[in-house]
Amino acid sequence: MKKQVVLLCSLFLLATAIQAQVEGLPANPVPGKCYIRCVTPEQYETTEKRMLARPAYTTLKKVPAEYKTVEERVMVKAASKKYVAYPAEYKTESETIEIEQPYNEITIVPAKLGTKSETIEVRPKVARWEYQSSAENCKSDDPRDCMVLCYVEHPAEFRNVNSQTVEADATFSKVKKGGKSMTVTRQVVAKEARYETIEIPAEYKTITKRVLVKDEEVVKTEIPAEYAVETVETLKDRGGVAVWEEIDCALTDNNVLPILYELGSARLTAESRGIIDSKLLKLMKDKPNIRVEIASHTDSRGANEANQSLSQARAESVVNYLVGRGIQRSRLVARGYGETKLKNRCADGVECSENEHAKNRRTEFRVLSN
Repeated sequence: MKKQVVLLCSLFLLATAIQAQVEGLPANPVPGKCYIRCVTPEQYETTEKRMLARPAYTTLKKVPAEYKTVEERVMVKAASKKYVAYPAEYKTESETIEIEQPYNEITIVPAKLGTKSETIEVRPKVARWEYQSSAENCKSDDPRDCMVLCYVEHPAEFRNVNSQTVEADATFSKVKKGGKSMTVTRQVVAKEARYETIEIPAEYKTITKRVLVKDEEVVKTEIPAEYAVETVETLKDRGGVAVWEEIDCALTDNNVLPILYELGSARLTAESRGIIDSKLLKLMKDKPNIRVEIASHTDSRGANEANQSLSQARAESVVNYLVGRGIQRSRLVARGYGETKLKNRCADGVECSENEHAKNRRTEFRVLSN
């Protein structure tokens, strides 16, 4: 009799395992445990791409000309002779003398920079199998009978990156500038005296001149190119493999995430981030295939639209924080319910205590089935 019982138990366990394989159920389930059917998510890796933001170019700087001041002794009246009987006769001559040399004035035309736009692919196009269901129109007790497997294509994502180009390099031109001269008048002998000769010495004048020591010149400076680093995501693993994750049965219902926000704000406090790390981040890292819904609620005070927007922003704050901690955004769903799912009687127009209103202000999470 004992051998017959053992044989019947063995046959029952074998039949259960065969049925699980045929229906796609978890193999070797443990009584009292809950299992979530998950689809492995896409795996991406982030790389950095170095982009030319501004090319190298040359700047020009003008260095002024340099002069030195010198003195020069110039004869203004030549030596002559005077005769007692017949004095000499003179005539006047003029001579132009350069007292300042001209220089080349340089005019610089700066380099002309333009802009260009380049479109880069930051996320590739992917396609995957997804289950879609309509629970409202499902007439079967088994929701899997109403699930449709669809092959959904998600388009690639692009980003425009602006950069600078050199349309025209810097140039320069030269124009003669400056320079001064003076006219010197002198007397020369037109006719020598006769008879007795008297020597008349020459007369001189000291003038100041500016002499060009160094002409204007151009100094070139090479400006190096500038680069920008863009972050690009590439698909590492397409995912889409159906697996079963064993989880605590209570996680499939709404669980309160005991975090607080500042009044009228969706910004997470340091204390709230610590609670998310311990309650939710660890769960999603331990169970890398599950998807989680973050639901945020408000009390009935204030306008409905404002409460709806605030609750959605608070749910998205939790999602954005988890994404920043390394969780894929596709594994998270943010839903703000505003004041549509109150937990007590405190609706619009109903007088309630602060503690009663506080029960409706909450953030919850639950594990979703893929």
